[in-house]
Amino acid sequence: MLRPWKLELEIDKKLDKAVYLQIADTIITDIRSGRLKAGDALPGSRNLAQTLKINRNTVVEAYQVLINEEWVISRERKGIFVSENLPVLHEKNADALHDSKNQQVLPNGILINFDDGHPDSKIAPVTELARAYRQIFSIKAKWQMMGYGDEHGDMEFRKMISQMLNHQRGMHIHENEISITRGSQMGMFLTAQSLLSPGDIVIVEDPGYQPAWQAFQYAGAQLLFVPVDHEGISVEAVEKLLKQHRNIKALYSTPHRQYPTTVTLSLSRRLKLIELSNQYNMTIIEDDYDNEFHFGYRPILPISSFPELHNYVYIGTLSKVVAPALRIGYLATKNQELLKRIGDLRKIIDVHGDVIMEQAVLQLIKEGAIKKHIRKATVHYKNKRDFVFELLKKHMKDIADFTLPEGGLAFWIVPKVQLDWDVITALLLDRNIKIIHPKQYSQNQVNGFRLSYGALSEEQLEQSIPLIAEIFSRFVTQDKVEL
Repeated sequence: MLRPWKLELEIDKKLDKAVYLQIADTIITDIRSGRLKAGDALPGSRNLAQTLKINRNTVVEAYQVLINEEWVISRERKGIFVSENLPVLHEKNADALHDSKNQQVLPNGILINFDDGHPDSKIAPVTELARAYRQIFSIKAKWQMMGYGDEHGDMEFRKMISQMLNHQRGMHIHENEISITRGSQMGMFLTAQSLLSPGDIVIVEDPGYQPAWQAFQYAGAQLLFVPVDHEGISVEAVEKLLKQHRNIKALYSTPHRQYPTTVTLSLSRRLKLIELSNQYNMTIIEDDYDNEFHFGYRPILPISSFPELHNYVYIGTLSKVVAPALRIGYLATKNQELLKRIGDLRKIIDVHGDVIMEQAVLQLIKEGAIKKHIRKATVHYKNKRDFVFELLKKHMKDIADFTLPEGGLAFWIVPKVQLDWDVITALLLDRNIKIIHPKQYSQNQVNGFRLSYGALSEEQLEQSIPLIAEIFSRFVTQDKVEL
């Protein structure tokens, strides 16, 4: 079969980007530019590997990325072809993509990645944690920790978490009502598997957090999506759904700083959700994913702190406090039957958690190192937030809407016109800037993106935000002229 297309690619093994991703992104660029058209055949993996002088498996990985992202399709015994169902770019978008080749690109080929809100690992108390870990591992009684522990985690550690939740977040929780997990996502999965049955319904925010949706769907639940506005999830829509469906088992929410929009659920809506939860026996699954970093007087207390609420599961994490690689999360619930099911499931998949790491973190908490780090990190992130806000006001005030968040590690940016985000993300990648595509937040693509600043340096932010604004302004200006 004739495959006339020639890949124009110089592989740079010094780049942070994996070689297979360099290949995949080059092919995507050629599809977008029109060099590769719908139905065109790509070279066989063996031939392309020989041409590029790389391992064939690298090419296979690149093709698998393209298949997963639906840029190409695989036809048995025939090969890999550009998908016939690719969206057609608007004329102005195609022109913009063509013009992008002459635009400014970030230097040195370094990719600036706006993640979903990771902390700055450079300020993490890694040295202190390593010291505490070595001390705990080396104590004379270490043989006592070499056996299996409690499936819910070390009791002393759970007691410290309960004290933190009670003193700092206004909750009324006992250590026997807490389970330690390997990160908040594991807490979400354990909750979903232990609370839900096939056919149950879970109400979720839209836009919202897809990994949580996937945990609920994996348990066999159906999702019902409720919109979010400047006050958080619409309680009117929630009430309407509760009246229409009998088998709504739970509602998942990020009320403190809604993911991804960062808005805080208003008090009146919190109270209404509590009323609806009690009335319809609906469990509120509250994901408080970044409570610690708050720049105002104090963080909003969790819905789970209201003693009137009967059914809840509160999920938190220490990953943002210490470091993303530290996989320690927790869940809290008054429902002892549910907690037992969670413990039984935990024993099947993990037996028990990392007791030594729990003891090490506990030691840092007792020493005051964690509290000191949070104070230092809060000042660090507040200064960075203010720095970003000034950049946004300077470069984006006329082309997008945004507000100053009271905490967390991200802004929510809403362009003043509807954008084609497939084109926007491609144009940004051409400039070595990566953002999370809005389709990752919503069942219907939302017109906004999460600009996270926690893990990026001021230099990276100062380089990238003007380029993002330049791309946005081209489309916003064109739409205003057309109107």
